[in-house]
Amino acid sequence: MNLLMVIFGLVAIFGLIGTIQSIKEKAILGIIFNFAAFAVFGWFVFMTILHQGFPPSLH
Repeated sequence: MNLLMVIFGLVAIFGLIGTIQSIKEKAILGIIFNFAAFAVFGWFVFMTILHQGFPPSLH
C-alpha cells in the first residue's frame, strides 16, 4: 500500500498541475478532468494516510 500511495500522490500532483495549466489555457474539459483526477486520487491518499498513518501500520 505504501508504493500505491506514492503513485496515487504523484497522479494527484500531476492533476493539480494540469488543472492550473488548463485554467491558463481556458480549456474547460481539461479543467474538469484534471480537477476530477486531483480530487479523487488526492482524497484517496489523504484518507489512507489518515486511517493507516504514514508509514502504514500493519494492524
